[in-house]
Amino acid sequence: METPCPFCSRSGALFENEHAYVREDKFPVSPGHLLIIPKRHVPDWFSLTEEEQQAVLALLSRAKEYLDVRYHPDGYNIGINCGKAAGQTVFHVHMHLIPRYAGDVENPRGGVRGVIADKKDYLSG
Repeated sequence: METPCPFCSRSGALFENEHAYVREDKFPVSPGHLLIIPKRHVPDWFSLTEEEQQAVLALLSRAKEYLDVRYHPDGYNIGINCGKAAGQTVFHVHMHLIPRYAGDVENPRGGVRGVIADKKDYLSG
């Protein structure tokens, strides 16, 4: 028996539009970590229609405003894992909006490049 998709139920939705919704990540990287999830069950960003992609991006902006007011972060990381090799574990596409705070890591330089640790500091050596 297959495990039900954790994103198809739309549980815990903070807000939504016609094609997507926003909820808190159940395993947050930092305080306020949100997910923007299309309502249609598709595996990755490239399987979405242009209209669905625009709906996700519209909620990204709204989610940022929500976090600015509630958490006052100093920056953000935005990411979508597409495929197992990229670290995707739930194959219902979702965008991470991760608030970042000054001092939350020793050296944030390189940001999302850190997914491949040896490539993060691209200016050294």
